[in-house]
Amino acid sequence: MKIAILTDTHFGARNDSQHFDAYFRKFYDNVFFPYLDKHNIKTVFHLGDVFDRRKYINFATLRSCKNYFFDPLHELNADMWVIPGNHDTYYKNTNEVNSPDLLLQEYSNIHIIDKCKEITFGERDFSFIPWICPENHAESLDFLKRHKGVCLAHFELMGFDMFRGVANEAGMDRELVKHYDMVLTGHFHHRSTDDNVYYLGSPYEMIWTDFEDVRGFHILDTDTLELTFIENPHRIFHKIYYDDRKPIVDASEYKKCCVKVIVVHKTDYQKFDKLIDSLYLNEVIELTIHEDFSEFESEALDSENVNIEDTMTLLSEYVDAVESMKDKERLKTLLKTLYVEAQNLEL
Repeated sequence: MKIAILTDTHFGARNDSQHFDAYFRKFYDNVFFPYLDKHNIKTVFHLGDVFDRRKYINFATLRSCKNYFFDPLHELNADMWVIPGNHDTYYKNTNEVNSPDLLLQEYSNIHIIDKCKEITFGERDFSFIPWICPENHAESLDFLKRHKGVCLAHFELMGFDMFRGVANEAGMDRELVKHYDMVLTGHFHHRSTDDNVYYLGSPYEMIWTDFEDVRGFHILDTDTLELTFIENPHRIFHKIYYDDRKPIVDASEYKKCCVKVIVVHKTDYQKFDKLIDSLYLNEVIELTIHEDFSEFESEALDSENVNIEDTMTLLSEYVDAVESMKDKERLKTLLKTLYVEAQNLEL
């Protein structure tokens, strides 16, 4: 039996941005549903954070995601099992009030699992674990100890990357789920795996930290436990390394995207202005220009693999150089986290 698995769809992300909603739609219209239809897949698991906002729903967002996701899923006669994530729950201490349960009752093919439950698919036992909160904490840990097979959850596990290079130092100990054949979980948007735990990641980019971080969804074979990744080829974040000694880029490639223009070499101001004008004509959602490269070595600027995350390397090297500092690793993690947050501030 083949099952499609999604997680962290975050309908309504970026303050219910219509641009990002249109970007999400491209994934479902061009990738997700065509794959399900072609391979006759009729079962979907969603591992939490269906919606982005915990407290309310934007009606335009709800109408839109019903149009391109929930309605087509119903028309495909596909059943979806959903566990609430932390973004789906109104209260922080209980999952009792959750948006999937309240907003999706009209769909007979959508099944909300807001309490720990074991269900068999294809002769394989699956443990569904909703977001663990104070109210269900003891019950959830007891359930985990008593069951095995495949675990489906929205875990915050210690030691896994929240973003690339930024590990989570708090949360639940993975030892609690080591007896499962496989643990598939949402919550962290970066895809990663270690031993029997698989963070599946979100299906698309949502913030600048996601730049060039591969996204998509997964197919699980219940007979073999083979997990197949289906990549989402659509990107919304792009960086242009501008060098007027090279041919000007085709701005149409960045239509309705978020773009950072990083100036490597600029002497022909008319040529540069032409690029900026053409980007605006292609309705870029967000355009920022970076011209100060004092933090980079000149040799790095000529490389095709220039990485803006070199800033993190410089911060790390600075911490290492301070001899009087005791807990250097903790400070490095803090600096990396602050750097990530600073990159994604909406000014």
